[in-house]
Amino acid sequence: MPASAFEYALIRVVPRVERGEFVNVGALLLCRQRRFLQARLRLNGDLLRAMAPALDLEAVAEQLDLIPLVCAGGRGAGPIGALPLYERFRWLTAPRSTIIQPSPVHVGLCDDPTAALERVFRQMVG
Repeated sequence: MPASAFEYALIRVVPRVERGEFVNVGALLLCRQRRFLQARLRLNGDLLRAMAPALDLEAVAEQLDLIPLVCAGGRGAGPIGALPLYERFRWLTAPRSTIIQPSPVHVGLCDDPTAALERVFRQMVG
C-alpha cells in the first residue's frame, strides 16, 4: 500500500492562559485512509508544578484521559463518540481558550500511522 496522508496536532497544557506558556503533553494523529485516530499522552507533573504550583494536576489528568476515549469513539465517548473519525479529530483540534489546548494541525505521509504517532510524540513531547 502506498504511503498515506495523515494529520496531527499536539496537545498542550497551558497552566496560565494569560502568559501563553505551555507544555506539550501529547500528540493526536488522524490517518483517514487507514481509519486511524489515536492519541499518545504523558503529563509532566514536575514541569507543570514548576510553572504553576497551584495547578490542579488531577483535574488536568482527568480531562486528558477523555482524549483517547474520543479517539476510540463509541458510547464511552458520549455523543462525540458517535461522530466519524475525521469529525472527532476536528472536534479535538478545535481552538480553545482553556488550560488544555491543541496546536495547529500539521500534515505528513506515513506507511504506518502507529509508528508516525510514536515518532511525533517522541520528537515533540519527549
